[in-house]
Amino acid sequence: MATKTRIHETPAWEAPAPKKGLFSKFNLSKTTPADSKEVPLETSASETGTVKRTWSDKWLPHWLACMGRSRKSLFCSIAALVLLLLLILGLGLGLGLSHNSKKKAQNLPLPSDTGIFTGDLTYYSPGPGYGACGYENTSEDSICAVSHLLWDAVSTSSNPNNNPLCGKKIRITRYDSTKGGNSSVDVEVVDRCVGCLATDLDLSLKMFTSLAEEADGRVVGSWAWLN
Repeated sequence: MATKTRIHETPAWEAPAPKKGLFSKFNLSKTTPADSKEVPLETSASETGTVKRTWSDKWLPHWLACMGRSRKSLFCSIAALVLLLLLILGLGLGLGLSHNSKKKAQNLPLPSDTGIFTGDLTYYSPGPGYGACGYENTSEDSICAVSHLLWDAVSTSSNPNNNPLCGKKIRITRYDSTKGGNSSVDVEVVDRCVGCLATDLDLSLKMFTSLAEEADGRVVGSWAWLN
């Protein structure tokens, strides 16, 4: 009599659970099971079972899609954008400063301007000594110092002796009430006056007293560049 081999079948509820690997929690499969239901990315299911668009899909810009790119690629894109913005900003700022500097230079009493300027006249106290042009002067010399604004605007070298204004001649005129007429002197530019405004001049004592009384200290006069 043949014996029947009894096959022991393990109930499903007793079957051991499959071992989970290190990457089992990540779904690396590119295929979608047939019995799974796909929900479009642009929609979301509500509790009532209806499908509606979310606020994020409506308002978030499309460029957020780049977040799916690698960090290195995204960083490079952001860095390039920042550099472009900085370049545009620097170019605009540079053009603005250049325009402003040119405008200010045009308002200064430069030697190329043949007009007549009016400003305060003062004198060296104590004597002039060594000027920015590099040679010694006395209170008897026919000299003057021009404003630092004018001096610095035309400077072409770190050496003040090489300033293009050194040696330029200026004629100063002032009405002298004691004489009932104008008095004029011709002076040479030899120095830079820190306390002078753009059209002010600082003179040697002899030149100042040729136009006003020493006790006056500061007077108003007119002047122009000589060719």
